[in-house]
Amino acid sequence: MTYDIMLVRVPADSTLHEAVDRLNADFDPDADLPLLRLTDVQRAAWDRILDRVSREIGAVDSAEYLYSLTFETVGPPGRVQFDYCGDTAGVEVAYRHAGAGASAVMELAYRIARIAEEESGLTGYDFEVDQPVRTGDPARAAARLSAVSDWAQHHLS
Repeated sequence: MTYDIMLVRVPADSTLHEAVDRLNADFDPDADLPLLRLTDVQRAAWDRILDRVSREIGAVDSAEYLYSLTFETVGPPGRVQFDYCGDTAGVEVAYRHAGAGASAVMELAYRIARIAEEESGLTGYDFEVDQPVRTGDPARAAARLSAVSDWAQHHLS
């Protein structure tokens, strides 16, 4: 289970919630995932995201799969994974960070999501705490991550 931040392409005649609703309506859990077929523009956006994150944040391990492009951060403050599919992307953080560790890893997650927004034109939203990435408060997200991590540690371990 992970803390997820979603990024989606919002058409000009739509809202973020309408775009997400459309994605959810089209989702078929029994269907095979579509193969990744990025346009040149989408591939260029991925290259810019990967380049900026590597320069501004530090080393990442990246990979290309049949269904998405992905990278994860290497080293402190913890692992943050970014998955990119062209018109959607996601940032994932494991529920294992509490206190100051949660603050540091969520600052990193929001920084990655904001870079992705700037370089790809996607719109990010953190549904866990109901706030847009661009103007959202990573401390609010860290408090949620920490609370769920603490609960899981005490009840699931």
